[in-house]
This record gives sequence, C-alpha cells and structure tokens, in this order.
Amino acid sequence: MSSEIYYRCVSELEAMLDRREIAAVELLRVFMERKSAVDDKVGAFLSEYPDEAMSAAEASDKRRASGAKLGPLDGIPVGLKDLLAVKGQKLTCASRILENYVSPYTGTAMAKLESAGAVFWGRLNMDEFAMGSSCENSAFKKTRNPWDLSRIPGGSSGGSAAAVSAGECACSLGSDTGGSIRQPASLCGVVGLKPTYGLVSRYGLAAFASSLDQIGPFTRSVKDAAILLNAIAGYDKLDSTSVNIGIPDYLSALSPDSLRGAKIGVPSEYFIDGMDPEVRACVEKSIKKCAGLGAEIVEISLPHTDLAIPVYYIIATAEASSNLARYDGVRYTRRSAEARDVVDMYFKSRAEGFGEEVKRRVILGSYVLSSGYYDAYYLRAQKVRTLIRRDFESAFEKVDVILTPTSPTTAFKLGEKVSDPLSMYLNDIFTINVNLAGLPGISVPCGISAGGLPIGLQMIGKAFDEARLLSYAYAFEQASECNGQNPKL
Repeated sequence: MSSEIYYRCVSELEAMLDRREIAAVELLRVFMERKSAVDDKVGAFLSEYPDEAMSAAEASDKRRASGAKLGPLDGIPVGLKDLLAVKGQKLTCASRILENYVSPYTGTAMAKLESAGAVFWGRLNMDEFAMGSSCENSAFKKTRNPWDLSRIPGGSSGGSAAAVSAGECACSLGSDTGGSIRQPASLCGVVGLKPTYGLVSRYGLAAFASSLDQIGPFTRSVKDAAILLNAIAGYDKLDSTSVNIGIPDYLSALSPDSLRGAKIGVPSEYFIDGMDPEVRACVEKSIKKCAGLGAEIVEISLPHTDLAIPVYYIIATAEASSNLARYDGVRYTRRSAEARDVVDMYFKSRAEGFGEEVKRRVILGSYVLSSGYYDAYYLRAQKVRTLIRRDFESAFEKVDVILTPTSPTTAFKLGEKVSDPLSMYLNDIFTINVNLAGLPGISVPCGISAGGLPIGLQMIGKAFDEARLLSYAYAFEQASECNGQNPKL
C-alpha cells in the first residue's frame, strides 16, 4: 500500500474500497495516522471524533460486504469547518463565545453527506465566525500552510483547505462569504468550489452574512468537487433562500474536451497594479492554455469591480452585526463571571467572547445600519451591488465563463498583515464580486511559484450553471502541468 494514500483523490479511494484493496476502517486509520504525524505543524484540526468516525467506517464496511449499492462517498473521511452543525459535535466557530457549545442538530448538507456514507473525521480551524482572510483570527490556534509552514493557508476556511492539502482528510466542507473557499484553495494548492447562492442549503451553517454565505467543498480534483456537489446540492424547505430547481449529475457532465468552442471572458479590471508578477504570468499562461484547448478568448469589462471591497464590507458587516446580536450571554453562549447585572453581563460576555476582528466588523456594521447612516451607506451599497450583478449579466451575454486570478498574491507570511486590516481585506479583491452577484466560482491550481507556493485560477460561471463550470475546470485541470502536485511535509 502506498505510503501516500492520503494524497489520493476521493474517486481513487472509492475505487480502492470497491476493489477491496482497503477497508473503510483501514482508510480512516491512514488519515488518523497522517493527522497525528503532521497536524502539530499544520494546526488544521480543532477537534476530532475518532470513536464516532470509526463506527461510521465500520458501518460502511458492513454495507459493502452485504453487496449494497454504494455511492462514491461511502467510507470516505471528510473534515468540516467548525461552523457546520453536526448533532453531538462541538460547533465553536473558532470563538471563545461558543467554546463549549455542542450542536443539538445536524444541518442539511451534512445530513446529506452522512446519508451518502461519508465519515465525519473532525472539526477544522477557521477565522472566528468566518471573518478573515488568513486563518489568523481563530481564538484557539493559527493554521499554517502545508506548502510553507511560515505562511498562512488563507481564510476564513484555512483549516479546511490545509487539511485537504496536507492529506489529513480526503475532502472537506467550508463556507464562502467573500472568497473563503476559493482563496485558501488557491493558496494551499487544492480545488475549492463556491456554488451558486441557493443551490446548497445553508441550514446548519452558523451565519456570518446571510445574503452572501454559501457552503462548498475542498477537494484534490475537480472530479471530486463534482462528487461532493452531487451529494450536497438541492432544495431544502428548511432554508428560505434555497432555490427549487432540477439538479443535474455534475459528475457525468465532466469532459476533457469541453473547452473546445467555449467563449472565455477575461476582464481587464482583474489584472491590477500590485498583483504578484508570478501570479499574473501564471494566469496569462493559463489563458493561453485554454485557447490551445479550443476556447475563444474574449476581452470583457466588469466596470464596477473597483467598488466591490467597500460594498462588500458595508453589506457583510451590517449582516454580521445583526446575526451576532444573538450571542448575548443569556442563552447558549459564554457568560461572563464578572458581570454585576444583566446589562453588564451582556457587555462583558461579548467583550470576553469575541475577538478583535469580530468586534471591528460588528461595530462597523452597527454604524452603517444606524439611524442617519442607513441610507447613506447600507442602502447605497445594495444599489451598487445590483450594478455589480448587472455587470456579470451583461458579460454572460457574450461569454460562457469568466476567467480571473483567484488571489492577487501567493500565500504571505504569518503575521505580515495582522496589523493592517485594509491590506488584509484586499486579499479577497478577485473573489468578493462573485458573492455579491450570487454566482458560482471555482479555484483550480494552475501553477507553482519560484518559491514553491501554489497559484490558483478562478473560473466564474452563470447562476446555477455549475455543470458547465465544473466541466470547463475539469478540461483545464486535465491539461495542467501542476495537476497532482502535493506539499512535502
């Protein structure tokens, strides 16, 4: 058995299980041993549930032995970002205010994975309440990039990206509010998919910004992303934002020849001053590769791109301040032992429980929603959001997919931008617009820098057109020289 079985794709692992080359229990032990070997250095996990995971793996082996027809995730070890609800497991959102909270229910996407036979192996680190771009805002630990342990993995789903990249789980789920799946996927050299808003139920996702959040997968390949999307997509009556549409078989839609005849839009606004020259060169090379695969490259314009950062940080913080008002020390959250009365308890519980970045965003959000400022900031931001969405609608009248860099730089050093929030916020400049418009986006590895750091290519699709988006990404991946490269831990 290969010592690097933990670097194999879900589809490969499932084939091994079906051929009886390995049992689900053995496979889980491989990932457990890998986690024990490297997570002291990487710091991807916040908690793990080995007994429950082993029971799930044993149940998978029994199903396989009985001759039952199994899906492509049965017996596969999966990690979960620590804001996704699973009954009986901690749900901390990497925050002191929820440090001891245990979820009383399982969210819809996670329940679908459970019914598909997935083995939930552990809870993964993140920026507190998903607020951050580097995974340095967790209340409990800092996660490091498996490609270079002195660098950040990206955020907020840094633990989910790092765990897959380091081979600590076969795949994982994260959440994407402004790029929090795609950006860490790019920096950690894995595939990250942000589905269309409304395609995957948000029931069981601890909310940061309700009109922007979306659950999506981290995987080692585009094929694996299609497998996970098949499992978690679909209408849910428990989520009022869920859209009731037909769900195709994303896996069967994949084709290595799909880029032939495709029209790919390249927006000039995404090739900005200050972008890492290696990132620019790598993305430009990828554009040429797509052309070589038969695609037509079309120059397009998304004129309101430069307004994305201010619009996002008004809307996201406003929704965050509203969503986080429920964490008050009265019901299920941390309660300050120093409080003298009810009002003091409210203030001190939140002061002790929330980190600096969360406090910063709650204060900003409360300000833009306050009397006298609502029209000037929040309402105006919503109007500009409509303009951003219309930019994409106009572009998609001419092209099938839009191609951009995922991140303006490779992974930066730990601590490099902690004291400069604005510089940190600019890391999401290429991903935020996708959330504001509610569109699907995927980051696929497209190269390695001279310093040995991954670079990601972002493809943006039409709403609910994940089948085409995944097929284009798959065609590019199959022709990519960096396909299958892994960190050396």
